[in-house]
Amino acid sequence: MAWTTRGLTLVAAAGAAAVTVRKISRARHRAGWPMPQDGAGGRWHVTTVALPIDKVTPNGRPPQPLAELDDAAEIQIRSAPGDKGTEIAVRAHNGRDSARAVRRALREAKSVLEAGEVLRPDSPPTTERTLLSRPLEYATRHGREEGLL
Repeated sequence: MAWTTRGLTLVAAAGAAAVTVRKISRARHRAGWPMPQDGAGGRWHVTTVALPIDKVTPNGRPPQPLAELDDAAEIQIRSAPGDKGTEIAVRAHNGRDSARAVRRALREAKSVLEAGEVLRPDSPPTTERTLLSRPLEYATRHGREEGLL
C-alpha cells in the first residue's frame, strides 16, 4: 500500500495536533486551572480582567452580572498568573441555555469591571429594517452569547 505525500502530511498534522492538545490540557491541569469533574456540569468559561482581585470582589461577592446567575452556575475567582489581573471562571450547571446565560454574564461582568458600563453597539445598526439587515440585527442581539471570550 503506497502512501502519497499528501496523505502522510495529513496524518502527521493530525498526530501533531492531538499531541499538542494533550500537552496543553496537562499544562492547564498542573497550573491549577479548573477541570470538569465527571458529571459536574458543562465546560468552564474563563476570562482575565485587568484589575486586582480585591477590586473584582470588593465584598467577597462576584460582580453584579455574575451574581444574578444565582445557583445556575459555579463561579471561581482567583489571581491571574504573573500578576496580570484576575481570572474569573464560570461553569453552567445544565443545558445550552444556561451556558449562553453564563457567557453573556461573563462578558457583561468584564465590561462593567474594565469600562464601568456594559458597552453596546450603536442601535439600531441600520436605519431601515430590511431582509439584508436582519442577520446583522440578530448578531447584534445575540453576539454576547456565543464565540470566543
